[in-house]
Amino acid sequence: MRTQVAIIGAGPAGLMLGRLLDLAGIDNVIIERKSADYVLGRIRAGVLEQGSVDLMERAQVAGRLRAEGLIHHGTDLSFDGDRLRIDFTGLVGKHVTVYGQTEVTRDLMEARQGNTIYEAGNVAIHDFDGNPAVSWERDGVTHRLDCDYIAGCDGYHGVSRASVPQEALTTFERTYPFGWLGILVDKPPVAHELIYAHHERGFALCSQRSNTRSRYYVQVPTDEKVENWSDDRFWDELRLRLNPETAEALQTGPSIEKSIAPLRSFVAEPLRFGKLFLAGDAAHIVPPTGAKGLNLAMSDVAILADAMIELYAEKSAAGIDNYSQRALARIWKAERFSWWMTSLLHTFPETGRFGRRIQRAEFDYLSGSHAAQQVLAENYVGLPA
Repeated sequence: MRTQVAIIGAGPAGLMLGRLLDLAGIDNVIIERKSADYVLGRIRAGVLEQGSVDLMERAQVAGRLRAEGLIHHGTDLSFDGDRLRIDFTGLVGKHVTVYGQTEVTRDLMEARQGNTIYEAGNVAIHDFDGNPAVSWERDGVTHRLDCDYIAGCDGYHGVSRASVPQEALTTFERTYPFGWLGILVDKPPVAHELIYAHHERGFALCSQRSNTRSRYYVQVPTDEKVENWSDDRFWDELRLRLNPETAEALQTGPSIEKSIAPLRSFVAEPLRFGKLFLAGDAAHIVPPTGAKGLNLAMSDVAILADAMIELYAEKSAAGIDNYSQRALARIWKAERFSWWMTSLLHTFPETGRFGRRIQRAEFDYLSGSHAAQQVLAENYVGLPA
């Protein structure tokens, strides 16, 4: 087999890149080690920046997004019960859209025109400095795909970044001493907009996937186990971390999914190695506090798709030569914002009473400063690519 671009990973980054290349007439094959059902079953983020919405429009897959996406003109922050609304539209003239990553993936899957190979075992990358190829096994048979370029969109634990020699890669990482215990429930959300809450017992987030499905999180230690948390225990803890009015309005029910996500910040540099490019979670991880993970992945593949289109249509390598620098400039700004949101809203036992007073002072400053609120809003709705 041969193609122009081999894409490893059929998550939203790989599927979006494949879709943009399809529309430009660039042949591509997507190789995914999991099944399609497994990929669709992953519960992930659901806040889209306007840039991601625009990319869905460009990819001609925004029909359901337009019909079902929930426009959020702001968000609520809470500190020990004191609430502050950040008015995105009033502050910066933009908004975000709540539309689950699962739905983004489904829309891109259904629009897929090229070849997607699921359940590919032992995926390996070959000769990305020369004549690149990807091999995999399926049903006891080894397959090989020769290509011009390889796009590694296969996540933090994927084969793409792992195939790069260690001496060629610089990584930056911070692992946080806590995670998010999240549940999904078929109940209306407690508020129209997201609520980020800081409490001395830990962080909490009230989020949503639709008008009838809600997603809630509480901060837990990294060594916590899901099986230790009954639904009742989760709801009791969530109420304690919310202000009384919100806690009273909360509609509870049996969880339909429950999991713990660790929090980390991670960036790999550079993002190009010969004819191999890294994008999405293969290149970077952000804490979910700032709602940047999916949006960064969409930004990466938009830049990479434009570079590939320029290469094949105009025979210019300027785009692919600048891909790493352009993508990393946006990635580090999003890393900074996600770190800042995480630092403000979570409890850090090692910082003690002084640390909490600093967080309180930061919240109070934010509450009284139009300029500070504008900075938060500008970053949350998405910086220019």
